[in-house]
Amino acid sequence: MKETFGVIVIGGGHAGVEAAAASARLGVETLLISPDLERLGQMSCNPAIGGVAKGVVAREVDALGGIMGRATDATRIHFRMLNRSKGPAVWGPRAQCDRSRYPVVVRRLLQELPGLALFQDLVAGLEMDGEAVAGVRTRSGHTFLAPSVVVTAGTFLRGRIHVGGEGSVGAGRAGEAPSVALAEVLEAGGLQVERFKTGTPPRVDGRSVDFSRLEEQPGDGEDYRFSAYVRENRLEERLCWVTRTGEALTKVIETHLHRSALYGGEISGRGPRYCPSIEDKVVRFPHARGHQVFLEPEGVESSELYVNGLSTSLPAEVQVEFLRTVPGLEEARITRMGYAIEYDYFPPTQLRHTLEARSVPGLFLAGQVNGTTGYEEAAGQGVVGGVNAALRTRGEPPFILGRDQAYIGILIDDLVTRGVDEPYRLFTSRAEFRLLLRQDNAVERLGPLARARGLLTEGQVEALEEREEKGAALRRWFQGKGFSAEEVNPTLRSIPSATVEGVVRAAELLRRPEVKGADLLALDVSPREEWDGELVQAVEVEVKYEGYVRRERERAARVREQAGVRLPPELPYLELQTLSMEAREKLERTRPEDLSQAGRIPGVTPADVQNLLMEVRRWRSGRGREGPGADEEGPGPKAG
Repeated sequence: MKETFGVIVIGGGHAGVEAAAASARLGVETLLISPDLERLGQMSCNPAIGGVAKGVVAREVDALGGIMGRATDATRIHFRMLNRSKGPAVWGPRAQCDRSRYPVVVRRLLQELPGLALFQDLVAGLEMDGEAVAGVRTRSGHTFLAPSVVVTAGTFLRGRIHVGGEGSVGAGRAGEAPSVALAEVLEAGGLQVERFKTGTPPRVDGRSVDFSRLEEQPGDGEDYRFSAYVRENRLEERLCWVTRTGEALTKVIETHLHRSALYGGEISGRGPRYCPSIEDKVVRFPHARGHQVFLEPEGVESSELYVNGLSTSLPAEVQVEFLRTVPGLEEARITRMGYAIEYDYFPPTQLRHTLEARSVPGLFLAGQVNGTTGYEEAAGQGVVGGVNAALRTRGEPPFILGRDQAYIGILIDDLVTRGVDEPYRLFTSRAEFRLLLRQDNAVERLGPLARARGLLTEGQVEALEEREEKGAALRRWFQGKGFSAEEVNPTLRSIPSATVEGVVRAAELLRRPEVKGADLLALDVSPREEWDGELVQAVEVEVKYEGYVRRERERAARVREQAGVRLPPELPYLELQTLSMEAREKLERTRPEDLSQAGRIPGVTPADVQNLLMEVRRWRSGRGREGPGADEEGPGPKAG
């Protein structure tokens, strides 16, 4: 049996579903192959979407037409806006979701897309046309052909689960077989392979928890939406709780540390530094009196609680023992044991910014296979990988997001340019232009780009255009509306803020740190429709921080000028004698596309960048090449 598609996506996790959905939205016949179609978009670890920086990525995926935002809204059972006490550039929306309902919604949303087919099987190999990929073969003997294939296998590539140091089990996640044959085929095809590890904590039955000993953590109570295009019906909210470990747990860990799969030597892969196991915390912070533990609900119809903060690879009986030391969990019944999982990943410096492998034309890699961690990072890569796979099939220019356009752009540029030596996680500190890349303006930043490239459905385009009209009207209101002292001073006194004399424009008042847009809109008695709170916030930030935003945009424009200096793909870096040997070796390995990317490679100094520009001019002159010189602007890395 042979069928032909435009794009084939291997894997149905967060990267896979976004890749398949993006390709299908572009009108390319797409096939998604997953070992279990009931687990599309499965939340293997914490059933939560968002957080600091991660929440911005989830919103960017939605702005590009993706499904993560809608699935989150439809299954959300707890919401908080993190970092609200700080500036809006680092606010992070985070939603706890119903674990069992999330995959159901994901599949519903995928099935809304014409041109997207689903198939349940494991992929055993690749069909090749010379050096280029031409399709896949499944374990059951089916062959599917396509000029572009996206691999999003997550932790399944030669995955092994560890509970204690006595042995391990081959698995992609608990209860599911690993993908060994595909891993071997990819490695045999010339891709460099390394190993990472991650882990998950035990779950407990909430009916056995003593909540009187825990601190309640209610949600924010606001009707926040991750999706800007479609309003999904929401579920009933649930509480979260907080407790803390103590010296008793530390003693249990120290006593049994040699039985940990990680510290017992069974695991060689490096784990995520910013999401450490409880063993890591005890070893790395020996003087800490304790560590926070969050108990988070797994779903509306489930009594299970996710024990956030106690990820572990210790034996089952030790997990029971240390759990008994945590206040409120003394009698808790474990429903699922925690475990560590070790898996293959492909160092992402082997990829282009499109996420296509340099050595295998038509092969795209997205998600944890590129050395990242987190649902959101996977989804962001999935969109870009799926879009570019479809564009390659159609013979159209690639879709690349710059560092000044999206956190997704930062993520991919970091991976391709810098590589990873530990599972990569996004933080706001990685962004040079984070005042431009806020969660509230994701649609304004990326919606027009998505519309221009055909990434949005007809309904999404209508929703975007309605939002653009309302945003323009709101900006006109703030710039044009004037308030007399009699109208506005009572409100200013109540805030409190200094009173005014005469007539003052709303925009001028809004520049005061203590004045909110909602305060001023409440004074407008003229007939109007209700303003969307998120849109008000986005416009408010633009007005309030107008000077800072303008300077960031000017700085981003200067960086883009440097990005316009394109580097020849065949440049012999190892022969460029004015560069340091370290710079030559790293440039040869990464082969940057432009001067800006070259400057971001670790070990390449500003002096190397200046010398590189001189060497490129000399090289072009020596070859007598025609066309634009190295110091002339080329196309640069642009979205679309």
